[in-house]
Amino acid sequence: MSDVSPPEAAARDDLTDLDAEQVETDQVAFDIQAFPGGARSAIEAVLMVVDEPIPAIAIASALELPLDDVTAHLEELEQEYAAQQRGFTLREVGGGWRVYSRSDYAPVVEKFLLDGQQARLTQASLETLAVIAYRQPVSRARIGAVRGVNVDGVVRTLLTRGLIAEDDEQGEGGAILYGTTAYFLQRMGLRSLDELPALAPFLPEVDALDELAERGRS
Repeated sequence: MSDVSPPEAAARDDLTDLDAEQVETDQVAFDIQAFPGGARSAIEAVLMVVDEPIPAIAIASALELPLDDVTAHLEELEQEYAAQQRGFTLREVGGGWRVYSRSDYAPVVEKFLLDGQQARLTQASLETLAVIAYRQPVSRARIGAVRGVNVDGVVRTLLTRGLIAEDDEQGEGGAILYGTTAYFLQRMGLRSLDELPALAPFLPEVDALDELAERGRS
């Protein structure tokens, strides 16, 4: 027989209901329409912080919006940027959306990268660049597995410097792969990657990298 009297049991049930309602309330972090720019500006804010193309369905899920509405907003933003002749554009690449600098301004960006970014690379950047040079095309997961640290910031720096670029191919699960650029060869004084010093044997084999990457995700 239970030691809880009916009134106490009822009170406990009421408390449980309140707790459930509180949890449900806590899960609703915001109301998109409450923001000044509404859903469209919220989508734009998300696009400003992604490092890789993000599928429309991922945005819709995160912001709790209908997929059709998100897709419509993305297409409208793309058209708006083009009509306003902005220095950046919104493109759908490989099933995902991301903001890119407009190709019309490639000479401006190139001049900035070549003339305005001549500071010495950090040790972390040099190590990451070496991994990419010897194992390209390679994903961030594999780079991070070799170095044992998160490499997102370093990869962004190398992309900005024009030393690496996204590869045309995709890795497992649609992962973006990275490789070195012609500018990298120029800065290193190399005619081709074949002239790189023989350091590759000292890096883990591909199978070992896969195992390390899996461990990092577990």
